[in-house]
Amino acid sequence: MAYVDLAVYAVPTANKEVFVAHAKAMARLFKKHGALTVNDCWGDEVPAGEITSLPMAVQCADDETVAFSWITWPSKAARDEGWVKAMPEMEAMDHSQPMPFDGKRMIFGGFETVVEI
Repeated sequence: MAYVDLAVYAVPTANKEVFVAHAKAMARLFKKHGALTVNDCWGDEVPAGEITSLPMAVQCADDETVAFSWITWPSKAARDEGWVKAMPEMEAMDHSQPMPFDGKRMIFGGFETVVEI
């Protein structure tokens, strides 16, 4: 079954267009290196919790919006190979503009698919 990378971010709401442009560039890069799908989502209804929540997990401020992304790969091996190939291109990208979110508050992980219907 497929392998999935997931990331959750707190993005300054004013940076939505910059985030979308960044996400499109990254999607093209990951698709070039074997990703089956790349999905980026902008929070529309993401409630704050009392004990835990997505906004709490990424320390989302009042002027920020929770966004998340997932990349579907054919397998973990394809994902590992895709990341190795993508890294030099990411490092070579123009970094004159700052990231559209605080990467220190990003949460991410890789997941093995166990049910796919």
